[in-house]
Amino acid sequence: MATSKGRAKGKVNAERERQRYSREFKLEAVRQLERGEKTGVQLALELGIKRELLYRWRDDLQANGEAGAFPGSGRPPGDPQSEIARLKKEVERLTEERDILKKAAAYFAKELP
Repeated sequence: MATSKGRAKGKVNAERERQRYSREFKLEAVRQLERGEKTGVQLALELGIKRELLYRWRDDLQANGEAGAFPGSGRPPGDPQSEIARLKKEVERLTEERDILKKAAAYFAKELP
């Protein structure tokens, strides 16, 4: 299935691995940007990142403060109600699987001589 830009869905360049930056790297990059000694373009070129990424890090730091910015990889934990709902669905699925296995075991036990 093609997207609106004519590319197939999925990774454009499968060999290229996504670059990850440490929290300390991001904080230092934003500190250097805020010092104003270099433009965002110059700083991004020196650090080997996109200018837009540098400004996104700055905005995240301003919005969430140093303690809340750059929480790490993965999704942030959801509220307890969504976690309970997810666990209930998982229990339901596992119960269904168990019941199917019980029926299969009973069926094959009858087939043995």
